[in-house]
Amino acid sequence: MRDMTEEEYDALDERLTKTIPTLGHTKTGFFSRKSSQVICLDENTAKILNAKAIASRQTPSEIIASMLRKELTIAHA
Repeated sequence: MRDMTEEEYDALDERLTKTIPTLGHTKTGFFSRKSSQVICLDENTAKILNAKAIASRQTPSEIIASMLRKELTIAHA
């Protein structure tokens, strides 16, 4: 936006300062799902989880879900 005048910069700054820009209306993102919770992991666990996710072409959530299903199957056997 190099060809904006000083007045246009001021108007844009004013608008963005006083309003929250909308980025879209999709409700499929992580933070828009009400059932999602943030889980904190230590750095080493996060690294291992991310490496497994990349190697298996799955998301970290899919890896965790699979691990939990296995644990539940073993617990109920």
